[in-house]
Amino acid sequence: MEFTLGQVAQILQGKVEGDENAKVSRLDKIQEGKPGGISFLANEKYTSFIYDTEATAVIVSETFATSKILKTNLIRVKDAYSGFTQLLEAYSLMMKTGMEGVQEPAFADPSAQLGSGTFRGAFSYIGKNAQIADGVKIHQQVHIGDRVKIGKNTIIHPGAKICADTVIGANCEIHPGAVIGGDGFGFAPQADGTYKTIPQIGNVIIEDQVSIGTNTTIDCATMGSTIIKKGAKIDNLVQIAHNVSIGENTVIASQTGISGSTEIGKNCIIAGQVGIAGHLKIADNTTIGAKSGIIKSVKEKGSTLFGYIAMDMKNFLKSYSIFKNLSSVENRIKELEKKK
Repeated sequence: MEFTLGQVAQILQGKVEGDENAKVSRLDKIQEGKPGGISFLANEKYTSFIYDTEATAVIVSETFATSKILKTNLIRVKDAYSGFTQLLEAYSLMMKTGMEGVQEPAFADPSAQLGSGTFRGAFSYIGKNAQIADGVKIHQQVHIGDRVKIGKNTIIHPGAKICADTVIGANCEIHPGAVIGGDGFGFAPQADGTYKTIPQIGNVIIEDQVSIGTNTTIDCATMGSTIIKKGAKIDNLVQIAHNVSIGENTVIASQTGISGSTEIGKNCIIAGQVGIAGHLKIADNTTIGAKSGIIKSVKEKGSTLFGYIAMDMKNFLKSYSIFKNLSSVENRIKELEKKK
């Protein structure tokens, strides 16, 4: 996409010094800037590059003062770093939402309902009686199962699989390779030592403004629904089992596993590689440190847990300070025993 500096300045509520009609089509580092690129200067140690950069424009703060003649145009804003971040956000949104129409080959069952302004990438599939709202972007090789419902302006990235009966809200983002609504891990042990599969007949409900990371898996419920509530952010390679509930605005980092029927409260922070056992309840505003193991419910709101098996972080650190000195304590005990 190509924009004039005047258009960029309007987005950033800034002012152009130079040619308002000059055009830019990409974002560059200031030291690597080339014609057609736009960069920014927010750190003083990069100031020297502004006099040599070939970028068409550089975003600077209102207070920036030049000491030499510039070859580039300037866009002055209140804060250069915030301004460039705003531009990145606008660029990313336009790249994600600017597409419309159908790339062939793509398949949508005749019974599926497709809203206006949607995009369907090549080799995407939409099943029977699916309901796709306005502005939804379904990228290449995405599978949308039967009776799936997807809300406005949601983006499904390449290779994601949305299984039958899943409900996804508005303004969500499902990243590449995620699988939403696969069977939960349900097997009943038999007298002869074998296991019998328990049919998983529920679904997954994802509310508005949820982000699901690359290659994350969210299992459908055995009965009822696995629920990811509004504003939750889930990282890559996370496993969420059947009938789990994730509260509003909770964030979960990579490689975490949450066992079946556990309820996570709102505004929780769960770090990487955390393991949470099944049928537990985790209170609102709980923070769980990386690689922690949770085997019992957390009832007190605002708790901070760490360790395996997880305990109050302060108690863990006190215990660890003793544990790491055990070998020296043992040696001292042995020396004392020799003196008897």
